[in-house]
Amino acid sequence: MNIKPLADRVVLKSCETEETTKSGIVLAAAAQEKPQMSEVIAVGPGGIVDGHEVTMYVKVGDKVITGKYSGTEVKMDNEEYTIVRQSEILAIVE
Repeated sequence: MNIKPLADRVVLKSCETEETTKSGIVLAAAAQEKPQMSEVIAVGPGGIVDGHEVTMYVKVGDKVITGKYSGTEVKMDNEEYTIVRQSEILAIVE
């Protein structure tokens, strides 16, 4: 099943990060904060949104940074995705 975002929305998948404390203890995923770095999986077409022209600056495969609590979380085919507006993306990581 594919997710096709509409308007200025972007589908993100969190980058897996293994977090280790200074003492060497590996934290379980449930004990970690929501990752802020994600990979772009799908991009909407942009266009006119709320009366303004929106040009999409991100593309599939980009690594991006979002706010901790931004977007809507969706689970499909045992994978977790986050759908955000392009304006909620803070930066592209190069």
